[in-house]
Amino acid sequence: MQVEPLFGQNLGELTSRVGGDTRRARQLWRALYHDRIATLDTLAARLRVLLPGDTAVGLPVIAQTAVSVDGTERYLMRLADGETIETVWMPEGEADDFDGRDLRNRGRLADQGYQRATICISSQVGCAVNCQFCLTAKLGVKRNLTGGEIAGQVAVVLNRHQIRVGVDRINLVLMGMGEPFLNYDAVMKAIGLIVQGIGIPESRITVSTSGIEPAIRRFAVEAIRPNLALSLNAPNDAVREQVMPINRKWKIAELLEAVKTIPLGKRGWINVEYVLLGGINDQPEHALQVLELLRDVQAKVNLIVWNPGPGIAYRQPEPADVTRFHRILVDNGMPTFTRRPRGRDIYAACGQLKRTLEEPELVALG
Repeated sequence: MQVEPLFGQNLGELTSRVGGDTRRARQLWRALYHDRIATLDTLAARLRVLLPGDTAVGLPVIAQTAVSVDGTERYLMRLADGETIETVWMPEGEADDFDGRDLRNRGRLADQGYQRATICISSQVGCAVNCQFCLTAKLGVKRNLTGGEIAGQVAVVLNRHQIRVGVDRINLVLMGMGEPFLNYDAVMKAIGLIVQGIGIPESRITVSTSGIEPAIRRFAVEAIRPNLALSLNAPNDAVREQVMPINRKWKIAELLEAVKTIPLGKRGWINVEYVLLGGINDQPEHALQVLELLRDVQAKVNLIVWNPGPGIAYRQPEPADVTRFHRILVDNGMPTFTRRPRGRDIYAACGQLKRTLEEPELVALG
């Protein structure tokens, strides 16, 4: 029987692994999550002797990478059972065009060096939600990731770029493969490991959901609770059912009522993601409907121009339609950002992750 990897175990589980020795368990915890060791070779001998010989750290392995012209990197990560997932590194974060109420802060933020890298991580091998505009949906879902496999993506990318947590500004988004709230327990365990172990605060982490209403309500009472992004992507239920079949189970009104149970400070907000699809949800009447939906929600809207993928029968909106949609929201007092795509040329942009080994543009890492 294979010994469970160390990475992904919480302090209580590690304590059991070392025979109840809490001091040694804390040393092991620090080595795994603060020091982010990749192998037991670097572990102190006094700790190694407490572990069976076939024990492994168990981090995912970068099997392949692709590098975009904008510096974005997409990694194909291989898991212990041979399955693969994709993780994305964005060296300048998720680039947004600031506007509306936030435009006045743009110069101040630039003066302060408002730069941050973002790591986009996966929560499932594939995805079961079947959003019609998303390339990942074509994979279906093979299995959930463990908490260690989710948090492990973060450790691997931090190590690759020699990031100093607490010094370098890092954001995390669970917007890769999978629906995080269909793997709720593992996702929340991973977040605990990332916050308490690796040291990235929950304020720098965003979990994106297509709208799993019971999980949103559960999320609202978590002790460690990162930011939430709701993928709305439609101005009404009829359009949303067309592009996101999950809306047949939980309607927009139900989701927004669930979202409003999440405690927010005066400066807090729910991120509402809205993928603009040409001729489907990008017209002025749609923008007005979005405003009506969100009129009593403490929300910020992130507009995303649809990123194309083979075999998906949608088109990008016209630039003038994007500008007009954005302006309608801003002029009516809605904090709005239009996200500039990153990594589109290597299928690393939102909705493009597809877990493939055979693409010619992918280059094996040495």
